[in-house]
Amino acid sequence: MNAAAPIALTQGDPAGVGPELALLAYAERRARDLPPFFLLSEPAFVARVAANLALELQIETTTPAQACDVFPRALPVVDAGVRVVSVVAGSPDPADAPSTVRSIEQAVECVVRGEARAVVTNPIAKSNLYKAGFKHPGHTEFLAELAQRHFGGDYRAVMMLWSEELAVVPITIHIPLADAPKRLTRELIVETGEIVAHDLTTRFQIAKPRLAFSGLNPHAGEDGALGREEIDVIAPAIAELRARGVHASGPFPADTMFHAAARANYDAALCPTHDQALIPIKTLAFARGVNVTLGLPFVRTSPDHGTAFDIAGKGVADPTSLIEAIKLAGRMT
Repeated sequence: MNAAAPIALTQGDPAGVGPELALLAYAERRARDLPPFFLLSEPAFVARVAANLALELQIETTTPAQACDVFPRALPVVDAGVRVVSVVAGSPDPADAPSTVRSIEQAVECVVRGEARAVVTNPIAKSNLYKAGFKHPGHTEFLAELAQRHFGGDYRAVMMLWSEELAVVPITIHIPLADAPKRLTRELIVETGEIVAHDLTTRFQIAKPRLAFSGLNPHAGEDGALGREEIDVIAPAIAELRARGVHASGPFPADTMFHAAARANYDAALCPTHDQALIPIKTLAFARGVNVTLGLPFVRTSPDHGTAFDIAGKGVADPTSLIEAIKLAGRMT
């Protein structure tokens, strides 16, 4: 990683709010003290988005190596090499999937070559990409494959949602709720806990991260009366993590883990299911939450929201989460 390099920002789905958020974030670069970044997209498309929103911003086609010099005067746009086909804001088109995917691939390639210090991804519409043959459950899994492609080895990416108030990790992610108990194994919990502890130390400079685990069942199973996953799976995994030197505690009832006094006792909360983890952080810090991918050989952050097709192109999108994602990527590198 080249700590002096700019941050690579992907376009996301071109019909969503990502491109306009990039423009709005750039407009606030001075007020929010943002590190230099460049956008990977088609420059003519970015200019059209700015014009449609009546944003009086300078946009300059550049290379990653020139981006830091360009950044003070214009938004640096690095041509991703795939034309945005036919976009109406709010109306996604599967024909634009190649430009979305290529932007992500190029961002990682820029990090590999030392041309970028981190990757920040704008939101994608997975259902739209699936129509064009995309094979991954989401960004996280695709980035893990790209890491393996470029760095070798086997990477398991872990999704953490971070804010100043709270950091959470769902142990199972994009699967049906009915499948979560079957997927929640001791091995998965231990592996996830080790990745989180490692990256909180190396990326966030927390010397001895404190991990708190929630139970799967109401009242953390209530000593087996409401389910045995806490007894048979989660508690043994926590014990194994402790034996490996990780500061791990729990399992705690999920409904009592997220008030202010409880949050003071841990650095990250790890929850068996997606919504157990994401509901509290989106309640506490909806506009300021950042999606951070742990377990990769490079830093990747993202806004903690989706493509927002319903408001795309209307000039009402809030760039706060993207701004926080850019700032956090700078802090982590």
